[in-house]
This record gives sequence, structure tokens and C-alpha cells, in this order.
Amino acid sequence: VQLQASGGGLVQPGGSLRLSCVASGVPFNINVMGWYRQAPGEQRELIATITSGGYTNYADHVKGRFTISRDNAKNTVYLQMNSLKPEDTADYYCKAETSWYSYWGQGTQVTVSS
Repeated sequence: VQLQASGGGLVQPGGSLRLSCVASGVPFNINVMGWYRQAPGEQRELIATITSGGYTNYADHVKGRFTISRDNAKNTVYLQMNSLKPEDTADYYCKAETSWYSYWGQGTQVTVSS
């Protein structure tokens, strides 16, 4: 099983980034895919999740700025991040949840700085 995240980088405040995460080799149907982030010295926190049916859930501090989407046929989840702030700087991780197991991808680093 592999979750490959990409799309991180350095962006100025107010800028945008789009993260992608492709899940491969998952032996079961993926019910929920999500994005989490972890800043240095902080705990990993939920950013957004999306079910196979398209139901979404967001952390309050990203509502209106971030949009999660998903391509079920490609087992891919996206995170469109707009109006980025310095406090959005973190390693971003994707997660795939089946009825039995959860799988994590490696982090992709997002740095918001002028």
C-alpha cells in the first residue's frame, strides 16, 4: 500500500497551492480520504476529510479557504489551498480509511512565507 502525496512547496502569504495524494495497492474500498497537518512542535491535526460519496468535513480554521475533492476512480484526493497564511506552514499528510485499516502517506511540506 502506498499513498504518494505531492504539491507542497514555498508560497507567499495570500497564495495558493494544490496538494494531491494517490493511493495505490489498497486491498479494500476506501471509505474516507483526508488531509492532516503537523507543524513543528505541534500535534498532527485534521484539516479536511471526504467520503466516497462526496461528503466533506473541514477544520474551522480552514473553512472557506481550503477545498477537498476526490477522484474515486483514481483513488486520489486533492486539497486546494487558497489565501494561505504563515500559520498554515506544516507538513501535510494524506490518509485513506477503509472499513478495517487506515493508511498514511508521507508528508509534503508547505511553507508560507514572504
